[in-house]
Amino acid sequence: MNDSTVRPDTDPAAPPERWHSRILGPVFYPSAAIVLLLVAMSFIAPEASETVFNRAKAWVSEEAGWFTILAVAGFLVFIIGIAISQFGRLRLGPDHSRPDYNYATWFAMLFAAGMGIGLMFFGVAEPIMHYADPPVGDAETVAAARQAMRITFFHWGIHAWAIYAVVALSLAYFAYRHNLPLRIRSSLYPIIGERIHGPIGHAVDTFAVLGTIFGLATSLGLGVIQINAGLNYLFDVSVSTGVQVVLITVITLIATGSVFTGLDRGVRRLSELNMILAVALLAFVLVMGPTVYLLQAFVQNTGMYISNVFSMTFNLYAYDQRPTWLGGWTLFYWGWWIAWSPFVGMFIARISRGRTIREFVVGVLLVPLGFTFLWMTIYGNSALYQVMVEGSQSLVQAVSADSSVAIFQFLEDYPLATVTSAVATLLVVIFFVTSADSGALVIDMLSSKGEEESPVWQRIFWALLVGAIAIALLLAGGLSALQAGTIASALPFTVVMILMCWGMVKAMRLEVVKRTSIRDARLAPVAGGGGDWRARLKALAHHPLQKEVLAFLQSQVKPAFEDVATELRKQALDVTVDTGEDGRVWLQVGHGEEMDFFYSVRPIPYEPPSFMFEDPRRRRKASDTFYRAEVHLREGGQDYDVMGWRKDELIHDVLDQYQRHIHFLNVVR
Repeated sequence: MNDSTVRPDTDPAAPPERWHSRILGPVFYPSAAIVLLLVAMSFIAPEASETVFNRAKAWVSEEAGWFTILAVAGFLVFIIGIAISQFGRLRLGPDHSRPDYNYATWFAMLFAAGMGIGLMFFGVAEPIMHYADPPVGDAETVAAARQAMRITFFHWGIHAWAIYAVVALSLAYFAYRHNLPLRIRSSLYPIIGERIHGPIGHAVDTFAVLGTIFGLATSLGLGVIQINAGLNYLFDVSVSTGVQVVLITVITLIATGSVFTGLDRGVRRLSELNMILAVALLAFVLVMGPTVYLLQAFVQNTGMYISNVFSMTFNLYAYDQRPTWLGGWTLFYWGWWIAWSPFVGMFIARISRGRTIREFVVGVLLVPLGFTFLWMTIYGNSALYQVMVEGSQSLVQAVSADSSVAIFQFLEDYPLATVTSAVATLLVVIFFVTSADSGALVIDMLSSKGEEESPVWQRIFWALLVGAIAIALLLAGGLSALQAGTIASALPFTVVMILMCWGMVKAMRLEVVKRTSIRDARLAPVAGGGGDWRARLKALAHHPLQKEVLAFLQSQVKPAFEDVATELRKQALDVTVDTGEDGRVWLQVGHGEEMDFFYSVRPIPYEPPSFMFEDPRRRRKASDTFYRAEVHLREGGQDYDVMGWRKDELIHDVLDQYQRHIHFLNVVR
């Protein structure tokens, strides 16, 4: 992975860009064509489309289910192994980088990432459905209730976040540490090199786009089914596919409107409001329900999950022959999480720059998990309490007939049922809007050129297309088609994720080898401050201003680099010496297919220490800031200052670092 300095030339007289100039054609057009074809098929021949989706689901469940189960188990083992290994000390960014957010803010955003339409839809429905129809054993027994919560925890547990963590870690690692584009294809650089910019890379991003579209459409489909049920409960609106199509159309247009009106800040506030409402509704059920029983159940459910997670991970019900159950539940969830992973992974990657890999993995796996388990316990065990203790068989019957009404039927046994049902419906609507808008942005990023903001029409196109595919799946079989589309679309991206893991291990191993080789290399000591100790002491006590450091970079550092470059060019090496906008000076030595050498000295600002002021309490001024001339290598800042060094000392330091680099290249050849 070579470093390169990209400085695009801009011509003020250049003609304006055409409407399609920012489209990444090899990703945009195939993705759009496949989705439009599926939408057209679903409208023209819904019955035939339903048959195709169901056959695809059956094939993936029966023939490839073992592969998906094994892959997801591998992702969990992989991400934990990365965290506890020596790779865990690497940062998601240069060595000198620090997190953009403190722990409290970062945890809060990870907490928000764990929220979604699925929790609202399945919080009550899934435990009741497993209780009434367990994969193994008798229905509607105490054992069935325990199994129901164990399975629910398993489906919403650490495996989902391991999938998200793999994609998020890959995006963050290659983007922030190796300056590659924030795209799925970047993770394959250690495997195929520059070919990530060709057909293979385009295919990888296309799979990511298709998976995200189907995962998002599944969430929107489930959400609109539940919104329809809520409106039926509140206003007696009929429950039908036609009403659901109208609801998807209206809410998708609302989400698309945010692109025009610049409601990003408003959507963010809606998300915050959604979190507050969700937690308030959760607390309401906890306080008004069997509180002590729920707290006991939370502890026991967590214990059951931990003690059974290994055996459940590899359970394919091979001896019980329940392929239909496996495809409708576990494989559907694994497919859903895999399809969602580019979307959620992009969000997690963007908020995790500067973290160590070990911090990242612990936070992503455990922080959202605790809230999810609490949510499923409070809703799921409260529903089971209504059925098993209070004898509310109507809840079982209602959920068996239509899982979308589960939460509304459940809330009828609590005070203020109309108010809480309205809040639940509002929650799903806001989840719908924010998910559609944010999801369209991620899809647009994967199908556009460069990192700059794409035209508004592209984001609108994807927002409308996601709504269209949700409608198409509803017309082609409702919930069954949503499940089938998700499972089928996730299979190719599972292969991509396996390659992502391989690419990460290969790149991280190379980094660790380089660190070890640099540490073990034998080098001559640098003279540093020279023979005059008084001059050295004066330099230590002096805190230079920016102009002094910039002058030093031009008068000493750059000439030193030029002298080194002149000699290296005599060895037929490709050497570049240049100056950046902030005054930094760098030297880059190309080594063809092998890793380039990069050495830079940068002016880095620092706040002055308090002992420099007569009154430490006085407000700091801009003129108080002092600067250091710090050395940066390809990996990031090296935390030492060369300000005041003589030209020959600078040359020796460059050669020392270059000698370490050559030693590293010899080790890995």
